[in-house]
Amino acid sequence: MRIGILKTDQVREELVDEFGEYPDMFIELLKSVDRELEFRVYDVTRGQLPEHLHACDAYLITGSKASVYEELPWIQALAGLVRQLHQARKKLVGICFGHQLVAQALGGRAEKSERGWGVGVHAACFARIPGWHDYAEAEFKLLVSHQDQVVEPAPGMEVLAGSDFCENAVCQLGDHILTFQGHPEFVPGYSEQLLKLRRENIGEEKYHAGMDSLSEPIDRERVGRWMVNFLREPN
Repeated sequence: MRIGILKTDQVREELVDEFGEYPDMFIELLKSVDRELEFRVYDVTRGQLPEHLHACDAYLITGSKASVYEELPWIQALAGLVRQLHQARKKLVGICFGHQLVAQALGGRAEKSERGWGVGVHAACFARIPGWHDYAEAEFKLLVSHQDQVVEPAPGMEVLAGSDFCENAVCQLGDHILTFQGHPEFVPGYSEQLLKLRRENIGEEKYHAGMDSLSEPIDRERVGRWMVNFLREPN
């Protein structure tokens, strides 16, 4: 299986040597689950899109510091690609910005949350256990870093998991689209650096709470397995 990674941001230059770019983080995580996966990276911010939908078996949209409601040409182009993938029922996974963009592109809505920043380790709980799940605990924990949230899922999209902070944390549309607000690709060290870089914007209270949470266990490999299970399910 070849996964096309739709890259929607760049890692800060001073952090790249230690943590890699966002596609590197996803490749490391998903390869740890399934060594047979292949990857192709498209830097959407620089106008790179698949030459045709079937260039890859499935696609993944990364996180980004951009907001999906910004009127940027590359965001509009990516939204158009999401609609094409949906129409063709191609497998698609969206993470953070990708989660929000899928909702926005398909008739839902994302906006800056009144709850402010979500940072550090957050827990969410499944209301319904889907077939690609491991059928273990309904609760899972991931690192998060976002102000925007999906406030209105796209028509036909089922909300599978959420929390008091983020009601629409995991969404699925049909058997071909799956999205997560959290970041399974992040490791605590990277989140720590983001928190330090964004401390002034985040505010002291959330900064310290986020830093304190980084010692908690996270379910990144578990979520990576869910993603692979979903992508390999026939549709």
